Amino acid sequence: MLRRHGVRLALTVMITVVMVVGGANTTPAQGTPRAIPPVSEAARAVGLIDVRSAVPDALIDLRYATSDNFVGEPLYPSNARCLVHESMAPGLTTAARILRRSNEVLVFWDCYRPHSVQQKMFDKVSNPAWVAAPGPYSRSHEAGRSVDVTLAARLPGCPKPRRVADRCRLDMGTDFDSFTPAATAYATAGVPVAAQRARARLRDAMAAGGLAVYSGEWWHFDGPGAGVRRPVIDVAPR
Repeated sequence: MLRRHGVRLALTVMITVVMVVGGANTTPAQGTPRAIPPVSEAARAVGLIDVRSAVPDALIDLRYATSDNFVGEPLYPSNARCLVHESMAPGLTTAARILRRSNEVLVFWDCYRPHSVQQKMFDKVSNPAWVAAPGPYSRSHEAGRSVDVTLAARLPGCPKPRRVADRCRLDMGTDFDSFTPAATAYATAGVPVAAQRARARLRDAMAAGGLAVYSGEWWHFDGPGAGVRRPVIDVAPR
């Protein structure tokens, strides 16, 4: 999300990982376990964990680590990871479990966002209706307590732009960071019925985990305490 913005898990677990960075598929052999490297000391000190610790089958497609975003240039290093505050883990685990029932998985477009990156975004789009004006604090993405997500599944004939590893992103009516009325969470005008239903499934699963959708963006969800102003966090997303 752009406008709005303890359970400690083991930092190294063995899981099956499918990861996409910069649109390039980097997947281990199917069923091959891979250890999640520990997050940096700086990230761990502020309670950040790798989201795959909570959602082993998460697909990671960090748009801000590529030029495929509204700024038009990478804002994160190419080796950026999807980090979230540890308090997000139980809710994301619950949401992912529910979605698996319909053979769908979460795709993460953005997770923790350094404070300095938020400033760059606002410099590019200085409209608080779309991009939050950074202040002398961290909240939402800047605190690792909000995520931008969509859904993917195994679908035949998947258009190339929607492929994520071995899955296909569902048509949700708009792409990420679409500054249009159709991008609002409950929009119906210009949003196909199938996309409306997919958005509803995503909202319901996330809500079951205690994650609330931001009405201005169908892909943005806030975890517990996302709106609380905290000391500035500006560690690298690694």
